[in-house]
Amino acid sequence: MKSGRLPVSLIVLALATPALAQTLPKGDAAAGGEVFENQCAMCHVAEGGGQGPSLVGVFGRKAGAAPGFAYSPALAAANVTWDASNLDRYLENPQAAIPGAAMPFALTDAKARADVIAYLGTLK
Repeated sequence: MKSGRLPVSLIVLALATPALAQTLPKGDAAAGGEVFENQCAMCHVAEGGGQGPSLVGVFGRKAGAAPGFAYSPALAAANVTWDASNLDRYLENPQAAIPGAAMPFALTDAKARADVIAYLGTLK
């Protein structure tokens, strides 16, 4: 870096970071925990088993791949890895995001979705 020029990789990262930050929902994990308890916990649990799969470690996991749960064929065949963007799209309208998915509930409020996604990010 004697020339005083930044490496191209740093320039690309600096330019891309604000765009990426705008596309991912940011939420309040504590508020998301409350939304989860009130609207999601009837089927999903933060740990153990429930009517729906456990959501511990959901970030980075392939859709339909949590061990010990019988997924719908559509979700099991989906080529989706859960990240904030995919979770946001799925929670807003599961049937539109993955047609044939068995989840009957949609979380249409954008702030509540962002908060739940932030909460899910704490479940490791």
